Amino acid sequence: MRICVFLAAIVVLGEYAPLSSASVAGRESVQASELGAKWGIEVESVRLAGAEMMLDFRYRVIDPEKADLLFSRQVQPCLIHQASGVKLRVASTAKTGPLRTTYRPQAGRIYFMLFGNTRRQVSVGDRVTVMVGDFKAENLRVE
Repeated sequence: MRICVFLAAIVVLGEYAPLSSASVAGRESVQASELGAKWGIEVESVRLAGAEMMLDFRYRVIDPEKADLLFSRQVQPCLIHQASGVKLRVASTAKTGPLRTTYRPQAGRIYFMLFGNTRRQVSVGDRVTVMVGDFKAENLRVE
């Protein structure tokens, strides 16, 4: 527990910003059950972590070629709290950089992204949307 709190304390987070309609214009929405066919992944979970100061998004890769966008270093992921419209960025530390996987995906493996939640605006049971470029997974319930 102390390690999680320490990790959360050293995380450098992006700014919180309300979601504007312009920032999601042109993005394609796909239901969670259709993510495998379109993006080559299955969502495993979205859970609170690190004394509720982070959100752990886990997904399993089914098709590495389709899932390649989620591993691109050029694309910045964000998690949107649907009730408030707050955007949370992937947490980043000085030594390791962004807390997400960016190497070549392999089929059958589970990967992660850790989003900062330092203001604890997202709670268990809330609905969130994860966006990475054109990828969009909506209505994910936080466990």
